[in-house]
Amino acid sequence: MEFVYEAQPVRVVMRPGASVTAVPGEAERLGLRALLVVCGPRGTETAEAVARALGDACAGVFARARQHVPVEVADEAVHAARAAGADGLVAVGGGSAIGLGKAIALRTELPLIAVPSTYSGSEMTSVWGLTEHGAKRTGRAPSVLPRSVVYDPELTLTLPVPLSVTSGINALAHAAEALYAPDASPLVSLTAEEGARAMAGALPAVAADPGDLEARGRALYGAWLCGTALGATTMGLHHKLCHVLGGTFGLPHAETHTVVLPYVLAHNAPAAPEAMTALARALGTDNPAEALQDLAGGLGAPRTLAQLGLEEADLATAAAQVTSQAHPNPRRTSTAEALKILRAAYTGDRPRAWS
Repeated sequence: MEFVYEAQPVRVVMRPGASVTAVPGEAERLGLRALLVVCGPRGTETAEAVARALGDACAGVFARARQHVPVEVADEAVHAARAAGADGLVAVGGGSAIGLGKAIALRTELPLIAVPSTYSGSEMTSVWGLTEHGAKRTGRAPSVLPRSVVYDPELTLTLPVPLSVTSGINALAHAAEALYAPDASPLVSLTAEEGARAMAGALPAVAADPGDLEARGRALYGAWLCGTALGATTMGLHHKLCHVLGGTFGLPHAETHTVVLPYVLAHNAPAAPEAMTALARALGTDNPAEALQDLAGGLGAPRTLAQLGLEEADLATAAAQVTSQAHPNPRRTSTAEALKILRAAYTGDRPRAWS
């Protein structure tokens, strides 16, 4: 057995009410006295509550986070942090807010506290992303990894069921690709499998009763594990496809992951049998690709890229962009194969491996 594993230095706090009760303590533990609170327009109420809890330690609120982190928004946020004299950041919300917090940290090296309100899991990674001129760039940097992550199940109680489902499947995508990543390790594989199992079990309960705090907590537990697996490994074809579809064509992040994932899993299955066996155990099925499509669709998630607003004429352009740069994946993928995957996802066909 050969592998390399590097632990991520992140402190995690999970409990109901932690978004207000734990954040001030985490800031104090880090020695921070002037924190800029970052959020999106829809998360202002929660961010303001966090700001009030910080009291004099809050240097201001920047509420203009957007999907895929447009570089012009990042520039504005960096200016706001510097103008406020911030010595730290608190990102409150979903992937857009946390992504913006990371973008500020990348430029300023200010320590970041993440308070996620969705299940994507990106808060557990050192991965950053910026979109400029219709292209999304991603990278890794130690400075963007949050110093503390505060999980509060109460914060997710108002997360709409459709977004809860797609956000959870987004997290599942991290676990799935971690299982066949070239830098996977035994601990990461166990983490990814348990994360997928927890999330797949929690989502139907969340959809059945959005106010079920225990189910919301299980989903956050799954998000934590799936995000941890993402943070320790290199992502493959699925994430490359979704970055192109989101950064170039403006498709919504979580929904795109939800639609595309079953098709990439079907494509990769012949080249990653051990990963598919682990994912099958987690999902309680012998066909993970079809099971994930059925799980998401059965809970009301979109099933096709057409539903998300992609034009059929854009498929060939997307396929060419995906294969224009090398990315790790268990199965080598030509432009023609990428196009087949995208066409199937566009129309909502049952996922299958293409020869």
